[in-house]
Amino acid sequence: MKAVWTSIGLMSGTSMDGIDIALLRTDGDRQIERAPSMSVPYEAGFRDRLKQGLVDAKKVTDRKARPADLGALERNLTIRHAVAVSDFLFHNGLKHGDINVIGFHGQTVLHRPDEALTVQLGDGQLLADLTGIPVVYDMRANDMRHGGQGAPLIPVYHSALARSLDDRSATVFVNIGGISNLTFIGTKGEIVAYDSGPGNTLIDQWVELRTGQAFDEGGAIADRGKVLSDLAARYLEHPFFVSNRRRSLDRNDFRPPSKIEAGLEDGARTLAYVTAAAILKSASHLPESPKRYVVCGGGRHNQIIMTHLEELARLNGASVIKAEALGFDGDAMEAEAWAYLAVRSQLELPLTFPGTTGVSHAVSGGVLAKPSERAIPKVD
Repeated sequence: MKAVWTSIGLMSGTSMDGIDIALLRTDGDRQIERAPSMSVPYEAGFRDRLKQGLVDAKKVTDRKARPADLGALERNLTIRHAVAVSDFLFHNGLKHGDINVIGFHGQTVLHRPDEALTVQLGDGQLLADLTGIPVVYDMRANDMRHGGQGAPLIPVYHSALARSLDDRSATVFVNIGGISNLTFIGTKGEIVAYDSGPGNTLIDQWVELRTGQAFDEGGAIADRGKVLSDLAARYLEHPFFVSNRRRSLDRNDFRPPSKIEAGLEDGARTLAYVTAAAILKSASHLPESPKRYVVCGGGRHNQIIMTHLEELARLNGASVIKAEALGFDGDAMEAEAWAYLAVRSQLELPLTFPGTTGVSHAVSGGVLAKPSERAIPKVD
């Protein structure tokens, strides 16, 4: 019988809205016991610093470099993660000694797969020292060293979850975060995965630009608008969708419209439609037509995205269901995945595959940081 690890996953996505935390008990393979999760939002001022970090990161050519405020930002971000872990443990009656490992995603501020360059802010050693728990971090780099796109990394976890389903129809797990990505599990268990296009990032940027709100809660703004077909077509004719080559995306690969191109409501509605249509357009590159789309990530809370996705999927003979309908947690799934990946990393099992990132062969990855004897007290 394989050993079961107790692992915490920490995820801070391209929406930059906060930290998702999830506890998982797993053998890194087929055994998965999902446990408590929680989210910790970033305060507005820190989100503004993260946005500036995206600008500062454009200067980076060496992925270890931290120009301008990036060094201080990385430390501040890591400390926030350490506090979040301590709060999570306290809330769930756990001690740091109960946890075998933490999977730490960090905050992506630059992702240029064509240049084999990816930068995630997050000091794994500092997090290990502050929490007293071993930390696995920097899980994308080894994939890129072997010719992969460095993303998406979640498919191996989606595949493990799919094994628990009674219905083995061709299924796509759709994660609508800042960038959307797909994981296809075919009727014979084969896995294909890639980014599908902009998720929440365009809508968030558009709404914040026009209203100061961080996002369109529930799609309420979009619900009052209409789809501007010319604007939608401009996005959906982007070379990313028509190319036969799948690649991972950076937040800056798609930009929001200018203020003169749309009013607030019409812009939000059009971008919600683009998010849904991009998923179906990208799914056309799959080896088999999926029968269902299982949706997770924050985008599933936007009812307009979901309405358009359901309409478009129906035209292709497929259904759309939220992750919760299958007993999963659509908010915690990415953090759970990072907990799962950390265990696989420790067991030297593959994290990525040719069909998920384009890597030359299945590879493991991640860097292990063990708590040191530095004079840094654990965060309590």
